[in-house]
Amino acid sequence: MQGGESMARLGDPVTILKGVGEAKAKLFANLNIFTLGDLICHFPRGYEDRTKLVTISELSPDVPACFRATVMNNPRTAHIRKGLDMTKVQLADTTGRLNVTFFNNRFAAGQLEYGREYIFYGAVSGDFVGYNMTNPVFENPDSPGLTTRRVLPIYPLTAGLTNAVVGKAVLQALAVCDPPAEILPEAVRAEYGILPAEEAYHAIHQPRDMEQAAQAKKRLIFEEFFVFSAGLSLMRSSRAEKKCTPYHNFNMKPFYGSLPFSLTGAQSRAVEEILSDFRSGKPMNRLVQGDVGSGKTMVAAAAAYCAAGNGAQTALMAPTEILAEQHYASLSKLFAPLGITVDLLTGSMTVRQKREARERLASGETQVVVGTHALLTDATRFLRLGLVIADEQHRFGVAQRSKLSEKGEDPHLLVMSATPIPRTLALLMYGDLDVSILDELPPGRQTVETFLVGESYRARINAFIRKQVAEGHQCFVVCPAVEENQELGVKAASAWAETLQQTVFPDLRIALLHGQMKGAEKEAAMAAFARGEADVMVATTVIEVGVDVPNATLMVIEDADRFGLSQLHQLRGRVGRGKAKSYCILTSHNRNPETLQRLKALCKTNDGFRIAEEDLKLRGPGDFFGSRQSGLPAFRVGDLSCDLATLKQAQTASAQWIDAHGTEDTPEARALRERIGELFARAEGTMN
Repeated sequence: MQGGESMARLGDPVTILKGVGEAKAKLFANLNIFTLGDLICHFPRGYEDRTKLVTISELSPDVPACFRATVMNNPRTAHIRKGLDMTKVQLADTTGRLNVTFFNNRFAAGQLEYGREYIFYGAVSGDFVGYNMTNPVFENPDSPGLTTRRVLPIYPLTAGLTNAVVGKAVLQALAVCDPPAEILPEAVRAEYGILPAEEAYHAIHQPRDMEQAAQAKKRLIFEEFFVFSAGLSLMRSSRAEKKCTPYHNFNMKPFYGSLPFSLTGAQSRAVEEILSDFRSGKPMNRLVQGDVGSGKTMVAAAAAYCAAGNGAQTALMAPTEILAEQHYASLSKLFAPLGITVDLLTGSMTVRQKREARERLASGETQVVVGTHALLTDATRFLRLGLVIADEQHRFGVAQRSKLSEKGEDPHLLVMSATPIPRTLALLMYGDLDVSILDELPPGRQTVETFLVGESYRARINAFIRKQVAEGHQCFVVCPAVEENQELGVKAASAWAETLQQTVFPDLRIALLHGQMKGAEKEAAMAAFARGEADVMVATTVIEVGVDVPNATLMVIEDADRFGLSQLHQLRGRVGRGKAKSYCILTSHNRNPETLQRLKALCKTNDGFRIAEEDLKLRGPGDFFGSRQSGLPAFRVGDLSCDLATLKQAQTASAQWIDAHGTEDTPEARALRERIGELFARAEGTMN
């Protein structure tokens, strides 16, 4: 430590460490590491077990291993070409010999002495002709085993930082300051066999063996989920204490009578659950979760109608302007005959339009407003905000929903998600919300016929696209990447759009949409497609949540094996929204049996909940939310794909502890509340 031996604090900058100057600190910042606490909580993504010694004859191709061997010749270095030196040496033990090659590492190779024995770590490659090992690490058998004979943590890295540099910095941080305080009660640790905090934080970075590494990881996963679950419990407790004036007017007959159809059983149940919340005298906090096309918007409309009937205003927040405009158009049409005024508030409106819309809101003239983040600005005020509806729950964080809620006196909150999740998982993930499930599709909703084909069907796919366009319809083509990437070997939207326009469909109108475009560009491209100004939209998953295009009857998903089942189902839901028969074609050249099983499951059913169950079995829940759980805490160690059992244990333990000790002013309770705040603050930082 620079400048003294006194203990440092977790909040101190990494620059107090020896060897970490301003330049290196900038590299650490690329990993979101700014303080010693960040460094200590930068956990390994895996380990190399270098503790077991094998013989040369026991080495397996491409499997790294440690072995003891003697140098059988003086290393010979040859200059191959500019910038490339090659050093060769032969090793041997009692079971065999091995040729080793060092590239551009004359210094290391020069440390090997003929006739001496060393411990090596590396992986052999080759075939029956002979094996070779390239650039192994090695050290003297009498050394303390810093390179070999240990469990080596492998850290997430960034350009300019090596694993050795990060590992050294982490150990230095642990040496100069205490790890995060213990927050798990001793009784909880004893019941579930959990390591104490200090031992776990040291062991995760410097385990003596793989078993200790596993125990440390178990502790930290449990800790994260305990904090997460305790946070949800406290949110529930806080909600339970809040009061609001119960609604009294529940005459829904005019609303139901205005509909040209009857609600499904699932929609009716969800509406009744909402009305029950309105009667309770406590602010509603409910998630309406349903399949694509299950009618969530109509449930939200019923809630807004009831709120208006009780003199309350409703704010519906959508993730994009085009989706907000779509909601505005449909709700205006629905509510006009019922005497309910609907307004729109988005960022692209003129200053005058926004000012007038806000004046109508503040006066109470507007009963329902639909908008984007423009609803969150300080300039937007309500006369009596009673209901907040957030569309596409996973696009909004807790803080965003809370900010809108603060514009009223504890208004009711209704969040909607179109990602079907198995009920058990939904209850785990949305523990702070009551859940209503829409598991029926309205009558007349089109089922989308789905096919899985290989590249040999390309001509037939192109012919089918042309046929749909000739019949007056539109098509989506979805690619897994924006730009070409030889390593991925998948179709890229930009290049594929160009190919289709220039060589396949020169007479058709091809549009392009991807996530690297500016927000306004994306909105304009989607709006133009919705108006019928393009025949084929080539896009990435940015269309997963988007505007309805009833005229779109075909979706082609390229390299479908690159997507999760739930995501494929979401994408497929972009078609089948009109009266015409609709189709989805999945292309894949992957012949892996498990992959094919997964994709064929999508072809067999349009039931999003069955697909989600299948996805859960085959891949775990990570696919429902992308690489990180959008809108949920960014877990550093826990993985919802494989740690559900630990999550359940932590939920049980935290609920019992919160009930018994949650309000106490003990060091443990204070430390837990502080950690909860940090976790959910981090969740807001990971929002889309």
